[in-house]
Amino acid sequence: MPEQLWFTALLNRLFASPVTAFLRSLHIEPRHPAAPIANSFAMEILVFLFLLVLFLMVRSRLSVDCPGALQHMFEGVEGFIQNQSNEIIGHHSESYTPFLAALLFFILFCNLIGLVPSFESPTAVAVVPLGCALCAFIYYQAQGFKHAGIGYLKHFAGPFWWLAWLMLPIEIISHLARVLSLTVRLYANMYAGDMVTLVFISLVPLVLPIPFLGLHIFVSLLQTYIFVLLTTVYLQGAVADEH
Repeated sequence: MPEQLWFTALLNRLFASPVTAFLRSLHIEPRHPAAPIANSFAMEILVFLFLLVLFLMVRSRLSVDCPGALQHMFEGVEGFIQNQSNEIIGHHSESYTPFLAALLFFILFCNLIGLVPSFESPTAVAVVPLGCALCAFIYYQAQGFKHAGIGYLKHFAGPFWWLAWLMLPIEIISHLARVLSLTVRLYANMYAGDMVTLVFISLVPLVLPIPFLGLHIFVSLLQTYIFVLLTTVYLQGAVADEH
């Protein structure tokens, strides 16, 4: 049996049988049928539930006349993302704000949850940043086709039609490399941050780890910002008008 966090053990106790049956229906044999839910997936579920409750709280307390602190915080994040999108993409970027905001909150809380005792950051496991990177990749490609239709393929052909045979494989490799870049950057930084924090907490559990906890928070914020910023840049390239 793999080492499980208490929340992971709870999910496996409740849902191991249906999850194992579902995986086997897809011809996937879980390594541990009695515990098919991994710690990283359990932490993602926990983050999702937390954000869901948080969003419902904000929605239930929305007020024009007397906004609360939580509403101010969310409006500040929305304004920050919107201003950044306007600067990078242009005046038609408002429709992308919900996705970018959801991406920001999910990655940020996945990064920070590792600071809570008995939890760990799911972004320190490579498959989670890969999933986020694939979501960003599929989203900006879909928006490119939505914006330009089949003409979006011109982005892959280069500026001159007679160079298309050369530019097409280069562009395809470049776009796939973006997935790798987003994944490795987020995973490597969060994994290293978790390891450094864990080492110092295990060696000296009092006082000394505090600066490293602060460093972990800073890295979490920075990597979230970089991930969302790069996704915005990729969106700009996908929906840019040819001149």
